[in-house]
Amino acid sequence: MTRLLGRFLAAALLAFAVALPAAAQTKPDPQNTLFLDTPYGRVVIQLRPDLAPKHVERMKTLTREGFYNNVPFHRVIDGFMAQTGDGQYGNGTGGSKYPNLPAEFSSVPFKRGVVGMARASSPDSANSQFFIMFDETPSLNNQYTVVGQVVSGMEFVDKIKKGSGAGGVVSGPDRIVKMQVAADAK
Repeated sequence: MTRLLGRFLAAALLAFAVALPAAAQTKPDPQNTLFLDTPYGRVVIQLRPDLAPKHVERMKTLTREGFYNNVPFHRVIDGFMAQTGDGQYGNGTGGSKYPNLPAEFSSVPFKRGVVGMARASSPDSANSQFFIMFDETPSLNNQYTVVGQVVSGMEFVDKIKKGSGAGGVVSGPDRIVKMQVAADAK
């Protein structure tokens, strides 16, 4: 029995030692990680410049300018997504001072935790608004630009106040408390 326990512990230690370097290799890049603080807690978003370099750069620029701080989650539909990023008007009709971006669609599916860029009817109309998926929605695949993935704090996204009606417009919406690029976080 003691010999069996010793072998088990040795195997467990070996497995842990082998897994350690693999875990170190998956460490998030602070230059491409966003901290989105909600009233409920911090949401950590790993950006995907490999999929959408122009959109990721725009989000980082706006974040560094403080554009997203205190911006409401103006459209939140339970089971679908939470949309924010209108730092101009706060109601989903505004953008930033920068021009719209050309589409950077990819084959990455829109599933729970995926962060995508909102846009108008033109594929090349994304600007500053983005959304976080509550659930998988295949109809968005190859139609919107994926910019990242929530890697922690999805439980806080789930708590964001939901809107009413088909449009999900929120009365008295929750707001982004503060958004930072992880490399700049204080």
